[in-house]
Amino acid sequence: MIKINFNIPYLTGKETEYIHQAVLTHKISGDGSFTKKCHKFFEDKYHFKKVLLTTSCTDALEMAAILCNIQPGDEVISPSYTFVSTVNAFILRGAKIVFADSRSDNPNIDEKGIEALITPKTKIIMVVHYAGIACDMDPIMALAKKHNLILIEDAAQAVDSYYKDKPLGSLGALSAFSFHETKNVISGEGGMLVINDPAYIQRAEIIREKGTNRSAFFRGEIDKYGWVDIGSSFLPADIIAAFLYAQLENLNDIQKRRKHIWDKYNRGLKVLADKKNVQLPFIPDYATNNAHMYYMVCNSLQERSGLITHLKSKGIESVFHYLSLHDSPFYKNKHDGRALPNCAKYTDCLLRLPFYYELKDEEVDTVIAEILSFYKL
Repeated sequence: MIKINFNIPYLTGKETEYIHQAVLTHKISGDGSFTKKCHKFFEDKYHFKKVLLTTSCTDALEMAAILCNIQPGDEVISPSYTFVSTVNAFILRGAKIVFADSRSDNPNIDEKGIEALITPKTKIIMVVHYAGIACDMDPIMALAKKHNLILIEDAAQAVDSYYKDKPLGSLGALSAFSFHETKNVISGEGGMLVINDPAYIQRAEIIREKGTNRSAFFRGEIDKYGWVDIGSSFLPADIIAAFLYAQLENLNDIQKRRKHIWDKYNRGLKVLADKKNVQLPFIPDYATNNAHMYYMVCNSLQERSGLITHLKSKGIESVFHYLSLHDSPFYKNKHDGRALPNCAKYTDCLLRLPFYYELKDEEVDTVIAEILSFYKL
């Protein structure tokens, strides 16, 4: 039987060479030479004001929650259809999460429903660019400005994607990226905090260095360093940055291949939308496609379960994605009871297909053929 994995991490060939170089510098803890190269890459290419590598996107979000001075009772508006890290970072600081529904045409937050959720306790609007496709940011940014709220982007899946020619991650005061092995560019585990509001930069460095002003000390800006704030150890080892830098050097090639695979899926499965009412990814005219994933939205939970079983029987791995957080065992009793029908639809019906750099064209053809066979097309 054939075997088509859901994901296989891609290696460019330079990762172990750069890790070896990092070891030879005798500086393999945080903020070594490769960390600085990664920082420069993102700040130069996307004009982010300041970036700081972290050990995960989760850590970047936890830094954001500390930077925003979240206190018990503060409210954070967030989509429910997202990974738990998006909101867990703020719950750890005592926040109440007010969940918003997704759009009907894609899983991003429904920008039209946000304002009704704002109260005097609201402090943050959190957006998640699902599948690397931009939320409709202009009205969301206008709302944040109107109500004096902090806008944060969970851009975990959104590297090298844009909203009206502006890089995702550059629109909020803070944003967080992931370099988990399932992402476009990877370091196994890893993340990055982007700071676009200069007011947060100095404190972000302190929080990342266990609450000390150690970074300023190493730059020669102060003659000694000490404990000046709360914080934790959020910075990754330089060997992780060395791995990531090998990926960043090949970003254009990686993106070209991933977009080819995405387009091949989209062409091959278009008949599902035409004849079987299956929803395929929607790219609004304000957004670009970074080919982070390819998904389809089946017509029911039963249909999706049947398709997963069919593909598995043919050696093809496919996975459903998030279980909406408002309906989770942890938060169900804390949610205000509003129905979020689009989130429920994606929870029950969205299916992710195999997607990685080394997925062969003929393997994509096989996946497409087996899906069409399931639908008797």
